[in-house]
Amino acid sequence: MDIIFQTWPWYVSGFLIGMIMLCLIYFGKSFGMSTNLSTLCSMTGIGKKVSFFDVDWKTQRWNLLVVVGAMLGGFVANHFLSDPSNVAINPKTITQLVQIGIDAPKGKLLPDALFGNAIFESPKMIFILIVGGVLIGFGTRYASGCTSGHAISGLSNLQIKSLKAVVGFFIGGLIMTHFVLPLLF
Repeated sequence: MDIIFQTWPWYVSGFLIGMIMLCLIYFGKSFGMSTNLSTLCSMTGIGKKVSFFDVDWKTQRWNLLVVVGAMLGGFVANHFLSDPSNVAINPKTITQLVQIGIDAPKGKLLPDALFGNAIFESPKMIFILIVGGVLIGFGTRYASGCTSGHAISGLSNLQIKSLKAVVGFFIGGLIMTHFVLPLLF
């Protein structure tokens, strides 16, 4: 019973994700969080004005459960499965974060300097959040999907465009981490 209230090992959660993907492939469905945004926009009727959202949202109702599950899972993980002893960050990474002004997470997955409520008091951080959100939205649209859609669903369907997108995500993440993030802080 104690294992339920700890962070699950990668081989358990990975196996479960794999089983879900097999079920989705069997039923002819594809998974992706960005699809849910267009589904939600479609539900509002905006498809009458913007052709991109002129789709039958009822065919994607099942995927909205993914959003609810992600929110519920995040809540459960944060409030019931958070154990600081499970967070092992390389000391070199912590030193590098401190050098650019980001406090050590101290057993948390997310440092307060990037994810705390204080960021909403800083115009610089608000600007970074807005620009980052626009860039993520543009990238998602440009790549025809998000990281979860390409990395989980697309790769399991052996799609070459998803492989290219995932390689691009990793290259972009490395560039952001090593070159852009130090400039911002």
